[in-house]
Amino acid sequence: MEISNIFIGIDISKSNLDIAIRPTGENLSIANSSKEIIPLVNRLKQMKPELIVVEATEGLETQIVNELAGEKIPVSVVNPRQIRNFAKAIGRLAKTDSIDAAVIAHFAEAIKPAPRPIPDAKAQELKAQLNRRRQIVEMLTEEKNRLVSAPEWIKEDIQNHIKWLNERLKNIDKALSENVKSRQVWKEKDEIYQSVPGIGPVVSHTLIVCLPELGHVNNKEIAAIAGTAPFNCDSGNQKGKRRIWGGRAYVRSVLYMAVISGIRFNAVIKSFYERLIKAGKPVKVALTACMRKLLTILNSMSKNNTKWQLACS
Repeated sequence: MEISNIFIGIDISKSNLDIAIRPTGENLSIANSSKEIIPLVNRLKQMKPELIVVEATEGLETQIVNELAGEKIPVSVVNPRQIRNFAKAIGRLAKTDSIDAAVIAHFAEAIKPAPRPIPDAKAQELKAQLNRRRQIVEMLTEEKNRLVSAPEWIKEDIQNHIKWLNERLKNIDKALSENVKSRQVWKEKDEIYQSVPGIGPVVSHTLIVCLPELGHVNNKEIAAIAGTAPFNCDSGNQKGKRRIWGGRAYVRSVLYMAVISGIRFNAVIKSFYERLIKAGKPVKVALTACMRKLLTILNSMSKNNTKWQLACS
């Protein structure tokens, strides 16, 4: 007898995939390799699942997700924190790979997160380049910090490494720029975003890669996705301060840098920031509000394919 409404959770590690299937209760475990993933996908396809959910695991999920998407099987990649909070909510505090897979399958059935379009190979390449750029910048920061207190006999070695990392940074920036120009829609978005005073290639490329929803959702939704929307912290008669929560941290960090630059070079952001400070708003609150305003402007520009001069005229 064919079972309908099948939900599948996949827990992913470097070496294994653990699979839990609801409502049958079936469990599988295979190696995280092409040799075993392809037969697994064919088997899952025959089940006609309503939804498969996997956690985002620093790229370890890429192959299984691509294979599932290639067979047009509905798959959703979710934040591990959501799964862990769900596990706590249902009292599943123990943690093993098989238990985690069962929790993910339960999450899929109960929450039914919407399947997201899977980026194609070119988009994944662009994301990998951006991630590599971030890693190089982090290594540069670490080496520069070490240089301050390093003994003299090791300073030359650190300086040589910093020089090499700077060269790698130039190369990855060049590759990112060429990749963006290779696709017309990215090239157009890049020109739109960089027309904004205070936004350069790094912010623009990050928005293209990490915030593809820009221009496709409303202002409240894009603020929530980026993590710049304030949420209430009220209980009974107690009124707490509203706080930003969740969202995409790296997008938020580059928006912050764009706002810091914008306060100097962008008349719209500068005027808005000064008005908030004059009204007595704390600096952090004012900066967050400026990030949200900049994001709202970018969302409108992207939606209407309008550059800064026209958008703010």
